[in-house]
Amino acid sequence: MREPQLKTILDGGRYFEAPRWHNGRLWFVDCMARTLLSIDLSGEVREHAAIPDDTPCGLGVLPDGDIVVLTMFRKRLLRFAAEKLSLYADLSRLATGTIDDMIIDGQGRTYVGDLGFDLPPPEGRGAVGRIILVMPDGGARVVAEGLRFPNGIAVSSDHSRLVVAEMDGACLADYDIAADGGLRFRGRLGRMNDPDGICLDRDGAVWVASFTEDAFIRIGRDGAERERIAVPGRRALACALGGADKQTLFCLSAETSYAELRKGKSVSRIDVVEVAAPGDGYP
Repeated sequence: MREPQLKTILDGGRYFEAPRWHNGRLWFVDCMARTLLSIDLSGEVREHAAIPDDTPCGLGVLPDGDIVVLTMFRKRLLRFAAEKLSLYADLSRLATGTIDDMIIDGQGRTYVGDLGFDLPPPEGRGAVGRIILVMPDGGARVVAEGLRFPNGIAVSSDHSRLVVAEMDGACLADYDIAADGGLRFRGRLGRMNDPDGICLDRDGAVWVASFTEDAFIRIGRDGAERERIAVPGRRALACALGGADKQTLFCLSAETSYAELRKGKSVSRIDVVEVAAPGDGYP
């Protein structure tokens, strides 16, 4: 089998997360630099906004094209429109812990991961994570519980399926989506260490950034590993499918470790590689 050839389009950031393909560019955040950024396939980077009072971690794209940025510790969603940030939703009363990642589907429904505890992670934290749904009218409710550190979230293009990475659970949790946006647990898929960001493809497979396996892993609907793209010596953080045909896999990684992260030491980059199955859904 031919080894995938990664091409670096951006290097030297701090800690890149939450890649989302939108209008010919990959939008993402640098958590440590506290910035909202975008890049095109030629490597041209733009800095759109700074979030000086909190750590941005998740992103979503509203149906009208506006970007929503999640900030972890103040538990807010901020809307980026007309080159300015404004409050979209305040989840500080509903979330029981740090909020970590999010996705917005094609109907404008926002799914947010609530860790159920405040970072840094306490010992013996258990399955206390939840998914919070924020509706376009601003209403918010909990739609899933019992998750072990919910991280990356993806929704299928037909709005029938949601998948969330369970970082402590070393697997993916798979849900059916009801007409009202509620979730029904279907089961768990795959086995991988420290799954972080994820994205779906047209075959129903999930690309997973496995933080401590230094790899991006493709997991089939049956839970079996189908492909693996290694980034030796680098932690895999997040991934998204984009480009004109959605067959470009954007791989966000960092040269760091859990111990180095506690000291603020990290160097992040974005690589791209062409894959066979196009992206499907959000991101």
